[in-house]
Order: sequence, then C-alpha cells, then structure tokens
Amino acid sequence: MLDYPIHDHRAWLGSDLSPEDWKVVVPDEAVDEIRELTAHIQRNPLPTLLRTPADFPIRATEQVMKHARSLLDAGCGFTLLSALPVDDHSTEHIVAVFWILGQLIGRPVAQKFDGTMIYEVMDTGQEYSYGVRGSHTNVELNFHNDNAFGIALPRYVGLLCQRPAMSGGISRLCSIYTLHNRLLDNSPDLLARLYQPIHYDRQAEHPPGDSKSVRLAFFDWNGAELKCRANVSLIRKGFEIKGEQPDGALAEALDAVERTLADPALWVQMELGPGDLQYLNNTTVTHYRSTYQDHPDPKHRRHLYRTWHRDTGERTYNG
Repeated sequence: MLDYPIHDHRAWLGSDLSPEDWKVVVPDEAVDEIRELTAHIQRNPLPTLLRTPADFPIRATEQVMKHARSLLDAGCGFTLLSALPVDDHSTEHIVAVFWILGQLIGRPVAQKFDGTMIYEVMDTGQEYSYGVRGSHTNVELNFHNDNAFGIALPRYVGLLCQRPAMSGGISRLCSIYTLHNRLLDNSPDLLARLYQPIHYDRQAEHPPGDSKSVRLAFFDWNGAELKCRANVSLIRKGFEIKGEQPDGALAEALDAVERTLADPALWVQMELGPGDLQYLNNTTVTHYRSTYQDHPDPKHRRHLYRTWHRDTGERTYNG
C-alpha cells in the first residue's frame, strides 16, 4: 500500500491547471499533412486496421502527437487536440486518420472480448444492464477507469468526437493520485480495504462459461506507479452477481470514494466538439461523463469513436 502522499505532476487539483496545460495547438503544417493524409486515404482504399503512420510523410504531425504523449506521461495525464476536419470528409476516412494518429500515442489493443479495435460510443437505446456498457447508453457515467474490471488495463484511451450531444455529455477528469491523497488523509483505514480484492461485474466480456465477476483490488502500488480500477457501480453489480453484500469496511470505503470524487475542486471539465481528439492516461486519470440529451434526428446524434492503447502484453482484450 502507498502510505505517503504524492505531490508531483500526477497529483493535481482543477485549480492547478489552465487550458494551456492540456490543450495541444495543431500547427498549420500538421493540419496540411492531416488533410493530405485524408485525401490519400480517400484515393487509395485499404482496410483501416492495416494502415500505420509509417506509410505517410507526416513529420509535423508526429511531433504534435509526441507532445501529446508527453502530456499523458509527464504532464497532467490528459490532452485535447482540435485536429480532424470531420465535416470535409466521410466518416470512414476520418476514423482511419484517427486510427493512424492513435498509433503515435501507443499500440492499439482490443476493447472487447470479440477483438473490437475501434469502438463506437453512442446511445443504442438499450438499458444500462448486465452486458450493456454505459458507453452505449446516455446515462451518467460516474468517475471510472476504462476496463476497470479487465485483466489488462489500457494505458491510454483515445476519443474522436464526430458529433456532440444536443445537450450534456460533459467530460470531467480527476487525478487518481489526488483521490488517493485525499483518502489517505481522511480515511486511511478505509483506503487499506481498497487494496484488498473486490468483486467486479465483467459486463459479459469473457469467454463462454467463465465467471461473470472477477476479484481485483481497487488500488495497487508497485513502488513507482499507482494503478486504480475505479468503477463503484460495477463493484456493486459484482457483489449482486455473487449474491453477496460488501463488508462494512468496503461499503464505507466506496462511499468515501464517491464523496471525494463529488468535490468539484478535484475536476477539470471539458466539452468535446466535432473533430476534437481527447487522449488520457487511463492509469493516472479517472474520468466521468454526464447524462445527455440527443438530437431527435438520428443523423445529428452524439457519436464518438474510441481506441485503447497498451504497449505491454498481447493485443487481445485480456492482454
């Protein structure tokens, strides 16, 4: 257990940061490269998953993405780029560019057990329930790490916004180190319980016949990096699946996590517009999405694309 506070760049409050700390300005040279890249893709069809950055002369863009990656690793842990001309090209071609740029952040890996590599984030009209991810609904998604219940956490998460919601769908981001510092200061005994195994609902992302839940620790400290598997909702669902109740210490610890994350002082809040790219370090930042109202016309409804990146293990979902 990490039993002392962390006070470096990984532990921040919203007031510590300004947009200049996380927004990346894409210079004209890189914009021109991205436009030419998109045009080349349009003229030369190929399955998107076969395309790599090495196939294209995009040196200025590579420097932009290198800077973005530095913010993920040595900065606040997240970044926003306004880069893709989503109104000028087909969705297929824009998603291909997103796929290429993401490889400059890290190796793409599967986001579902079936091997899905590019994941669509949109309200499918399904009810949020077992086997239906919250990203396919319009419900509020409280602070979480992507794939908190998975064997292998993605290190980076990328989002391309094709269309925002008519209203809502706000992103909030919070440092897991700041969360940990607060819990250590206010509830050290409860924090210790979060280092012990806890049931998580696996959301049906597993081989047929496997257990529907898995036991993992909320926090893990390897002596240099803190890993967090934040998703209080899926923890409670995991206990329901097992037909059990969280023990008293765990129930209090989960309540303490929710109280801490409810403090606006911990957040940075942003809205994604058409063509915006958001990347975050999924091991140092936990994120939230507010509920949203979609446009009545399906052609104008909220639609994002997501990639996961991890440079260790296999590219499969379980890594």
